[in-house]
Amino acid sequence: MRLEPLYQIHREQAKQEGRHEEGQNLILRQLNRRFGKLDASLIQQIQGLSIEQLENLGEALLDFTTVADLETWFNQQLS
Repeated sequence: MRLEPLYQIHREQAKQEGRHEEGQNLILRQLNRRFGKLDASLIQQIQGLSIEQLENLGEALLDFTTVADLETWFNQQLS
């Protein structure tokens, strides 16, 4: 029985999880720097985003001027 393919799958999953966590942390740091401490509900919403959504948020937040812009972005994502 070869464990190499199973190990490779686990390694790729761990890499994806790490990338996801790094993306969340970066977005949260950027938003905290721009707007100060975020509400827990916004933090939870950010933590629930996929990698693709985090990337989209990372681009969109460059245009945000208030926390309301972030809330509007989330509302648009849900519709």
